[in-house]
Amino acid sequence: MEQHVFHILNRGVEKRKVFLVKKDYLRFVHNLYDFNNQNNVLFSYNRRRMSELRRMSELRPPTIEQTRNELVDVFCWSLLPNHHHILSQEKIEGGASVFSQKLTGGYTMHFNLCHQRSGCLFQGKSKIILVSSDAHFLHLPFYILSNPLDLFQLDWRERGIKNPKKAFEFLENYQWSALPDLIGKENFPEVLNKNLFYELFNTNEKQFKKDFIEWFKDYDGEFNFNGLE
Repeated sequence: MEQHVFHILNRGVEKRKVFLVKKDYLRFVHNLYDFNNQNNVLFSYNRRRMSELRRMSELRPPTIEQTRNELVDVFCWSLLPNHHHILSQEKIEGGASVFSQKLTGGYTMHFNLCHQRSGCLFQGKSKIILVSSDAHFLHLPFYILSNPLDLFQLDWRERGIKNPKKAFEFLENYQWSALPDLIGKENFPEVLNKNLFYELFNTNEKQFKKDFIEWFKDYDGEFNFNGLE
């Protein structure tokens, strides 16, 4: 099978917020791990994991194991109040589609139950964009991991990053992103296949941090984001 890399993204219906409290973010991160599985997640297993999650401030290595056959290798991700981005490579044909359906469907059930609502939460099916060019492939991790800058400097895409040093400090301390893990600050390491990411991008923790900072310095508002959102 030819292994394809996909950019998966979705946002709240009518651009509404889909993460309202910390428990929502934690649940979605939990789902990034648990639903990346060709097997069904057992109800008793899932209930136990969520019971553990409520007692934790962060996701930790799973203490309960069941056989896992992953659908995708997750390379990076970021969560914003009303949307999410994931960069992944399929491990089976159609894995990205199955993963995204399980992810948003499971999270919608959680959100509606916890926030006493019903109906659709996301804008239909997730966008699953095939990464077909080297330029797209090489820029996507930086773009996805820079998305939380919307909470730091809203006009960064149009006007460039005004203070790269402070912007990077904001991002490396932003919990709802793969960046901390990719630069050596343990956050939610179970979600990622870091070794494969480093291999494909010919990088490592120190080099990726250096390259990310350089990307920041070079970005002046001219990069074409068409097809990335």
